[in-house]
Amino acid sequence: MNDKHLRTPLKNVRGLGPARSGTHHFTVQRITAVALVPLALWFVWFALSLIHLDYAGAHALAARPLNAVLLVAFVLSVFWHAQLGLQVVIEDYVHRPGLEIVSQLAVKFLCVLGALACVLAVVRIALGS
Repeated sequence: MNDKHLRTPLKNVRGLGPARSGTHHFTVQRITAVALVPLALWFVWFALSLIHLDYAGAHALAARPLNAVLLVAFVLSVFWHAQLGLQVVIEDYVHRPGLEIVSQLAVKFLCVLGALACVLAVVRIALGS
């Protein structure tokens, strides 16, 4: 027997549909935003520290373990936060299902590709290659 017929409409709605993941999306977007506040402040300091350095000095500063870890954390947070924000914009303003799916996939692909490229660059600098 189908349980849907025995439950109230409110019970049917509570466990179904995109509403289950909406809170998670909202929470993750807020967590990345909060994480980006100190990371962005650190990044501004880091970028300003690079202004008067030559290539070797900049390379040495970026290769320090703490700076490399913070750079990777900053890059991952930025791309993840950007992907989450663009996802909401696409869901709200793109009303053609095919275009919405293609746009969502393109955003995810480009954010993953950008994050991987940045992380690879930081790892290569940190490991001295």
